[in-house]
Amino acid sequence: MIRTFNNHENAVSPIVGVMLMLVVTIIIAAVVSAFAGGISAGTEKAPVASFECHISNSGSWGTSGFDLAVISTDNAIPTKDLKLVTTWTNNSGYPIVTTITGQSVIPNTYYKCGSVTDPIKCENNYTSPLGFGPGVNRTVVSGSYYTDQHWGNYSLLSGTHLHNSAAGFSKTIGGYGSTPDSRYQYTTGSYTLGPGEFGTDAMQAILGKGWEELRPGKVVNVQLIHIPSSKVIFDKDVTVEDA
Repeated sequence: MIRTFNNHENAVSPIVGVMLMLVVTIIIAAVVSAFAGGISAGTEKAPVASFECHISNSGSWGTSGFDLAVISTDNAIPTKDLKLVTTWTNNSGYPIVTTITGQSVIPNTYYKCGSVTDPIKCENNYTSPLGFGPGVNRTVVSGSYYTDQHWGNYSLLSGTHLHNSAAGFSKTIGGYGSTPDSRYQYTTGSYTLGPGEFGTDAMQAILGKGWEELRPGKVVNVQLIHIPSSKVIFDKDVTVEDA
């Protein structure tokens, strides 16, 4: 009598192996999914907005300025959550990079300082660029600007303007190109913005000292970076205009 034995081990082992592999794969996929979900949940979404930027340098304070207008935005964007970066190349071939970030207790714009060398103690001090229009609680177009207008204290909405002009008025007051024979120059006066003097006006604060080299036709890269998401929401090469 011949007995036949069936060896089931060879049939069971591959099935068990495949099942174990499936289980391990599912566990790994779950871990990866949970990790990716955690990263996604911790990253703030960048706002969607459109802008229009103009930079002018006529050689005179009255018609030289920086203006960044908000054309549209899906939500109010606090400027304390933004970084403004301008980049251009000076006549010596060196890049000039200026960064303005969020709120700051130290103003980046100050003049009429007299003998004072502390920006906070100067007669005119604020943080540029100033805000005008929607998203700004209170505004005044000249003189002593409200703190609500200082960069970092207002939000961007459709119609908001980030705007500043060069400081100056007359030969006595001094400033930028305050007389026809001082075009493209900062002159000595009560503004204390002459060569080697203490003081920084808004155009210097936004574009860097030496910005007067930016004659019409030169190009400045302007970026707005949303700090919470680290996303660039505006990036444009802006050609400097005459006025």
